[in-house]
Amino acid sequence: MATILTLIAVAGCAKMGKPDGGWYDETPPRVMAASPIDGATDANSKKITILFDEYIKVENASEKVVVSPPQIEVPEIKASGKKITVELLDSLKPNTTYTIDFSDAITDNNEGNPLGNYTYRFSTGTEIDTMEVAGYVVEAENAEPVKGILVGLYDNMADSAFVTTPMLRVSRTDSRGHFVIKGVKEGTFRVFALQDMDGNYFFNQKGEKIAFNHDMIVPTCKPDIKQDTVWTDSLHISDIHRTGYTHFLPDDIVLRAFTELQATRYMIKNERQEPDRMSFYFSYGSENLPDIRGLNFDDSKLWIETNAKHDTLTYWITDTTLVNQDTLRMEIKYEMTDTLNNLVWQTDTLDMLAKTPYEKRMKEKEKAYEKWKKQQERRKKRGQTYEETLPNTALDIKYGIPSAVMPTSIIHLEFAYPLNRMDSAGIHLYEKKDTTWLERQITLQTTDSTLVPNAGKVKRYYQLTYTGEDGKGWKEGQEYSLEIDSAAFEDVYGHVNMKDKKGLKVKTDNDYTTVSIRLQGCEQQQWVVQLVNTQDKPVAEVVTNDGEAHFQYVTPGTFYLRAFYDQNGNGRWDTGNYADDLQADPMYYYPEKLECKAKWLWSKTWDPRQVDVRQIKPAAITKQKADGQKKLRQRNAERAKKLGIPYIQKQMQQ
Repeated sequence: MATILTLIAVAGCAKMGKPDGGWYDETPPRVMAASPIDGATDANSKKITILFDEYIKVENASEKVVVSPPQIEVPEIKASGKKITVELLDSLKPNTTYTIDFSDAITDNNEGNPLGNYTYRFSTGTEIDTMEVAGYVVEAENAEPVKGILVGLYDNMADSAFVTTPMLRVSRTDSRGHFVIKGVKEGTFRVFALQDMDGNYFFNQKGEKIAFNHDMIVPTCKPDIKQDTVWTDSLHISDIHRTGYTHFLPDDIVLRAFTELQATRYMIKNERQEPDRMSFYFSYGSENLPDIRGLNFDDSKLWIETNAKHDTLTYWITDTTLVNQDTLRMEIKYEMTDTLNNLVWQTDTLDMLAKTPYEKRMKEKEKAYEKWKKQQERRKKRGQTYEETLPNTALDIKYGIPSAVMPTSIIHLEFAYPLNRMDSAGIHLYEKKDTTWLERQITLQTTDSTLVPNAGKVKRYYQLTYTGEDGKGWKEGQEYSLEIDSAAFEDVYGHVNMKDKKGLKVKTDNDYTTVSIRLQGCEQQQWVVQLVNTQDKPVAEVVTNDGEAHFQYVTPGTFYLRAFYDQNGNGRWDTGNYADDLQADPMYYYPEKLECKAKWLWSKTWDPRQVDVRQIKPAAITKQKADGQKKLRQRNAERAKKLGIPYIQKQMQQ
């Protein structure tokens, strides 16, 4: 009692909200009245006014405030002084509960004290529907929380409802991917998520992200108890209050969102960024490659390269005369989607202009030559070695050699331009035996997934494998030397490589961790298990049909595990399709990090389908971070501490 009197006396001598030694206003705004009243029945007004006890503001109303049932015409929401007005522009539906969920958008005007998750509701009928359902929406591909996506209910169980009819009741996910749909009546529902691009509240555009399942949602509730902790200060607990509340269920719905493959095929763009190649980009790929007919050049001089999806095509111009030609006119015939959504052949005439004209390239080349010439003259005057002729540009090789070579490692070679010739006799691998280097047999083959049958001759990617004398690959603790003779490779423009040498040292088994995981309940299905780094990037992958996955030679460090059910058995993640009732391959994350140490065996059993909705993905590798929750700043506790006055937050609120 003495403490309270002391606080009142001190507070009475200071101005609220002023950092001049007085107490700050830490009281959130309170609702004083509403018209129609909150919880009104038989309401027929489309204009709602809510009055508060102090000046307030509404932050990010378009993102945070959700009206349900969904409104085709966007409601007008305004904050002025001590009131908020909401005007609904759609016609009111009979016997319907309306909710206006403000989330944490309402704060007082001066100190920013949040009102908290406030929802206003009224009914046009005689009853208010009070049930709620809640859950999370995550990306099917990587379990990232999906922020700001609509989540809605249907009491129509037909699949066609989602593509023809607006949602019955809606909510929007927050930064955690969490949603709460309020004002739900008793009954049975299906739940969907939709990234609504056209504001009609149903799925009718292929570019819209969606989530669905066939689970029937039956809202229920039960009495429950929650704990509130009262703090004396930031370190000391004053009291723990247990309060009864109504617990609405289900509150653990998980929806996995995906975007369907683009259904309309068209050419996105074409360009000739470099004079020696032309690129064409399509909305999605096709095995039927375009047909190009040169109108002012010989099209047989084109070599085609395509990515794995066949949606990006590069045509290499292998004749240097054509490379120097600024404009290549062509007729290109390719597949596209017509107005009836059928694939038809389209023919376009294009002028492919080099981004940098030939004349400008020649000037830049001459400038570079003059610079080189002056450098050689200076070296000559100084008595240093110099070159009399400008050396030819060498063919550059990019080596993909692991920083830690293990027995199963593969060495990759990448070339900037397509190769015209490769001399395998000019590639050598030597193994050190005592003080002697012995040459070993290797295999070098193209890995161009870019190659399409009968499409062209482009070879730019190679892999070098070594099986070893015993068939077990690189030997632990052994030294090797990869040596390439000059002119072993030649590209289509006549550039050859210089002599090169790369040393390799293979680590021992004791330098690595072995990771073994058994997927419980997945023994009769094909799963893809991936070991990912702290950036959520896969570093190793195992395809398993018996639930057992083993990763050998794992470099010590911090890793995470994830796995997806490979529904069609193609070994890669695939998106879904609503019309075909096909879900995207669901990705699951092991909840804990793996601290891998040398000589260790990490072994666990994991049921990936047992998901904790509070941690669908480990927080450390979740890129979509949760927004900080608005809280009272409790600066009065700091003031009391400086003044040497005992302080309890609850006493100040009294």
